[in-house]
Amino acid sequence: MLFLIRILLLFCLIIAVTLFGILFCLFTFGSNNRVYHLGQVFAKVAPLFGLSVEARVTSLSQDSPQAVYIANHQNNFDLFTLAAIFPKSVVTVGKSSLLWIPFFGVLYWVSGNILINRDNRKKAIKTIDQVVSSMKKTGLSIWMFPEGTRSRGRGMLPFKRGAFHAAIQAGVPIVPVICSSTHGQVNLNRLHNGKVIVEMLDPIDTTGLSETDVVHLIETCEKVMRKTQARLDQELSQK
Repeated sequence: MLFLIRILLLFCLIIAVTLFGILFCLFTFGSNNRVYHLGQVFAKVAPLFGLSVEARVTSLSQDSPQAVYIANHQNNFDLFTLAAIFPKSVVTVGKSSLLWIPFFGVLYWVSGNILINRDNRKKAIKTIDQVVSSMKKTGLSIWMFPEGTRSRGRGMLPFKRGAFHAAIQAGVPIVPVICSSTHGQVNLNRLHNGKVIVEMLDPIDTTGLSETDVVHLIETCEKVMRKTQARLDQELSQK
């Protein structure tokens, strides 16, 4: 019964948020904070799944004027957990296939997020160049999932290079965002599904780096993100 109630409520919320979200984005078309405001709405949906989300932000990352944010990508619940920490003046970069998701796809596009074709490497590289150009013109930051797809309990997947090329070309730091493991945590027939911690770490400087430093930068970010997720998981397991 609880499962059915949650699914019904979620369906109604998706329709309502999509309709009002599209209208909101159209009326605030010139705003850099459309994604931020929608994220605030999605963050409030987490309790519907019985999740309690704690957001942690370091003072240095909070003061970062422009950056490339990278986050681990586990499952569909990321939309509601990571939203708790989503900063202002940021847009996300996602797969072009997102546009075809009923309701959500249109909202994703109209809110100013950037769609790239990951299946076509040349087009994806060209889009990253356009993203960097846009960052320099607008001062906006971008948010990417370097794994490229949801890990679905397979652990953190190898990182793709796009986000790191963008950070170096734009001359901005990388800010890692890590969510504790949520695979298998949510049972829609269970009232309470525990706590999730989302932590934004200190920026990783890219000053003076070139394209030849991308591999080392990826290794550095991947190492710190894996270590942080292990720490968060251990903290939650002791409660």
